Amino acid sequence: MQIFKHLEDLRQWRQQLRMDGKTLAFVPTMGNLHEGHIQLVHQAHQHADVVITSIFVNPMQFGENEDLDAYPRTFDADCEKLAAADNHAVYFPSVSEMYPNGLSAQTFVQVPDNDNTLCAESTQRPGHFRGVSTVVTKLFNMVQPDVACFGEKDYQQLRVIRTMVADLNMPIKIVGVPTVREESGLAKSSRNGYLTPAEKAIAPVLHKSIQQVKTAILAHYQSSTTTDNLSNNRSVIDDNAQIEAAAIAAINEAGLKVDYVIARDAHTLAPITQDTQDFVVLGAAFLGKARLIDNITFSR
Repeated sequence: MQIFKHLEDLRQWRQQLRMDGKTLAFVPTMGNLHEGHIQLVHQAHQHADVVITSIFVNPMQFGENEDLDAYPRTFDADCEKLAAADNHAVYFPSVSEMYPNGLSAQTFVQVPDNDNTLCAESTQRPGHFRGVSTVVTKLFNMVQPDVACFGEKDYQQLRVIRTMVADLNMPIKIVGVPTVREESGLAKSSRNGYLTPAEKAIAPVLHKSIQQVKTAILAHYQSSTTTDNLSNNRSVIDDNAQIEAAAIAAINEAGLKVDYVIARDAHTLAPITQDTQDFVVLGAAFLGKARLIDNITFSR
């Protein structure tokens, strides 16, 4: 497995792949890899001849109250896992290579509306998605992949990337990969490493609660009628608020601190109405030092 730390070397390698007629799939990560990341690599193999993974802890997407320095750096262990998954190359740039003029002077990419919704509304996440879209744009320009794989666990991030690629006419296929879970239902995440054994035992309540939101929403639609659309829309709003409130209460009671639990249109992230067909329930909660996120999608 090849390791590139400098853009010049990466581009020479990429040019040779192109000359050889080989396609390239890309898996962007911040390292501290777990089974979910490795699943992205396995999926990437299904879409291209060669797979490259990046490891870069992006300072631009950390909030003021998040400890960038404390984020786990496990490069050697990450490379062992990637090599075992037949990953072909790793791009491991420094912060100075990614942002040579510093963050304050960096040109950025911002997808409209996404810095004012859900995760970004949290006091710890302002500018988060701008940081994501900026670094992913830079990485796409550096790696020049044909395909890029992202986990569906971070539903909002995946939506931001897909919107950005479409709006900027990037010739890259974006593949969403289903969330990898532990037997308890807890979504695998690098941040799970912050959890104590006691916290990890109660963390699955987040997934359990958003599943209950799904069940309650489907029950509402099955029991509703469509004779009065305005009235039914009001009923959806009222019922949905009660459903979300019940989930929030259950999660808080278990010992987590809810950031949000909310049901939205799966395509637009707009509030659901009587006409909504495809849904996503998104949840985020704090537990000890970790901020956990999860989601489920479904249709009626």
